[in-house]
Amino acid sequence: MVTVTLRNDYDVVVAGGGAAGLNGALLLARSRRSVLVIDAGEPRNAPAGGVHGLLAREGMPPAELVERGRAEVRGYGGEVVRGEVASVTGAAGDFTVTLADGSAVRARRLLVATGLADELPGLPGLAEGWGRNVLHCPYCHGWEVRDQAIGVLASGPMSVHQALMFRQLSDDVTYFTHDRPLPAEDAEQLAARGIAVVEGEVAAWEETGVRLRDGSLVARQALAVATRMVVRAGFLKELGLLPVEHPAGVGEHIPADPAGRTSVPGVWVAGNATDLMAFVGGAAAAGAMAGAQINGDLVAEEAGRAVEARRAS
Repeated sequence: MVTVTLRNDYDVVVAGGGAAGLNGALLLARSRRSVLVIDAGEPRNAPAGGVHGLLAREGMPPAELVERGRAEVRGYGGEVVRGEVASVTGAAGDFTVTLADGSAVRARRLLVATGLADELPGLPGLAEGWGRNVLHCPYCHGWEVRDQAIGVLASGPMSVHQALMFRQLSDDVTYFTHDRPLPAEDAEQLAARGIAVVEGEVAAWEETGVRLRDGSLVARQALAVATRMVVRAGFLKELGLLPVEHPAGVGEHIPADPAGRTSVPGVWVAGNATDLMAFVGGAAAAGAMAGAQINGDLVAEEAGRAVEARRAS
């Protein structure tokens, strides 16, 4: 990360330096806004071998994609620093953004793009295999495990849907009910698609398959799990902007309108912090939209002030 001497104030501070934050910063920097990106360096997709579903960047390592984005933002005068936002106070036009190291900057507007953290079920082996043979998204990882023996752990309200999605990629899919009852309607869907169902509590994920509590092992090459997705945005609490439970019951998010505007004036959000299901491409697009909206908001404010000054003179 390039060493940067922070200014006292910026037009926009972007919290989060992933696809959403960097693309928002790129639009703002190209509009000649002073913009600072504060990146904690803990991307959600760090364990993945490559980014998938992103046109012209298919399979690119996540770290390379981010480094290219940083360079593009800097190329237009934007600043990108490693750090963690600890708190935000103030109001639109005069936010104070304080970092964990105690330094602080002022910002007229704030773009939150800190993403989320995936909370795995508390079973041995899942964390060790995460991003390799323990998966969650058929679009992000499905092609890589096509035609393999895939297990799906009942671990969330979308688990049956997840099993049906992975069935598109393999004829050998097994659903593990674990500690969740399987409704008759869901059981019928799984049976109709040829998805085997194994009842009984799961004890662990091992390299060769799923170990049940009774000691038996069901051979599998990959396991799909549904994580609970939790927004990284505790620093917004002093603004009164708190994450809420997502309607799908899969975690929490920060509500926003389609352009990323939150309920707090001057604060926008983009990417997984608001849209839990967004892929890298969708997060980047949302960041660009939010960046453009922020710039437009600043333009309107500046035009209003110019009119007032003209009338006064």
